[in-house]
Amino acid sequence: MDGTVLVADDDRTIRTVLTQALTRAGCKVHATSSLTTLMRWVGEGKGDVVISDVVMPDGNGLEMLPKIHQDRPELPVIVISAQNTIMTAIQAAEAEAYDYLPKPFDLPDLMKRTAKALDNRNRAPAREDSATIGADGPDELPLVGRTPAMQALYRLVAKVMNTDLPVLISGESGTGKSLIARAIHDFSDRRTLPFVTVTGGDLSELEGPSKVLARVKGGTLLIDEITDIPDEIQARIVRMMDIPGEHVPRFMATSQGDLAQAMDEGHVRQDLYYRLSGATINVPSLRERVEDIALLTDHFLARAEREGAPKRWLSEEASELFRAYSWPGNVRQLENSVRRLSLTSRAEEISRSEVEAVLGNQPDTGPILRGGDSEKLGTSVARHLRRYFDLHGNMLPPPGLYARILKEVEAPLIEIALEATGGNQAKCADLLGINRNTLRKKITDLDIRVTRRRKLM
Repeated sequence: MDGTVLVADDDRTIRTVLTQALTRAGCKVHATSSLTTLMRWVGEGKGDVVISDVVMPDGNGLEMLPKIHQDRPELPVIVISAQNTIMTAIQAAEAEAYDYLPKPFDLPDLMKRTAKALDNRNRAPAREDSATIGADGPDELPLVGRTPAMQALYRLVAKVMNTDLPVLISGESGTGKSLIARAIHDFSDRRTLPFVTVTGGDLSELEGPSKVLARVKGGTLLIDEITDIPDEIQARIVRMMDIPGEHVPRFMATSQGDLAQAMDEGHVRQDLYYRLSGATINVPSLRERVEDIALLTDHFLARAEREGAPKRWLSEEASELFRAYSWPGNVRQLENSVRRLSLTSRAEEISRSEVEAVLGNQPDTGPILRGGDSEKLGTSVARHLRRYFDLHGNMLPPPGLYARILKEVEAPLIEIALEATGGNQAKCADLLGINRNTLRKKITDLDIRVTRRRKLM
């Protein structure tokens, strides 16, 4: 890489790591913990790329972007933030950030994006009309998550927000498909126009489409669960989408299943599928982003407290049960369970037994299998790997994928084997077929907590 990078972050460790990595890559680096200093450098014409945190001691990094674009429209700004919500991604897109990465970020990935920004620094980024962020903050949208799956979703939402492409949102019940559709509308150029949700019943009468178009008035029309709509009404939707005019709405649709598969099986018309799938957003299930459960739980407990419930938190054992549960009802089920616990818990700390009373004595593992008991492990792994690649869109995943995937598989394998052997490392090593010293090293390297538990029968 060749160029000068301006780094602004109040975390000294991050500044040091980025400075060392970028310097080794051939860049000159100016690093600061102050937005004031950053803006002075920008005003002096320094830097070919900016990497900036959002929350800084002397201001907000996103609020500096309009000034940077005004003074130096060709200067790309990469935003990094620990505020891992859909609102941050949307605000970064609205402020015309060149790119956005959540913390903790993958250093090779950030280096690759910085190199791309340096290569494109002589080409001014395409500017779009910016929309004003609404009054609702992150606390009002339960679309929060730090996992790669959710961060990829946030970036995709930000990209399609101000386009006119139809959007197909697929995912299991309770994952937040309607919330995502509403967020796209509320922060788009159509936000002052109506947002109308319809089902097949609203279009069953001959004059149904004309009534719906009169209601939406060029805003956003969300068709709920498109696969449940009969073929005759699907044909009306096709004709409705083809009606020309100045006040054509933006079309969005939700589906619990794979719409391409539904088309192959004859449940969705081919002409409707191709009209709706301008942009496809796949919403991950909660069991596909287990690391977000604690974040969501804290979010819902804080919301309940603001609404008058007593202050509550989960005990360590209760948190483990939350992570083990498969959440067939996804985020909606999690929210309802947390609300109930916030009101019924006998103490400030919610116990495991109280969680068991709400969820049942044993975690529901059925939905985790998805493909059934007959599905081979290799098939299940391949399905998740394909989804991981799909979430990165046109970009390849960050380098180091082989080691990262092995670690993802190795850690739970050792944890489960230790649990099955009651924490006996000698038996666990024998079960796994590895040397005991090797097992000890892996426990340390993978930061696996060893506790003696009941052996699995």
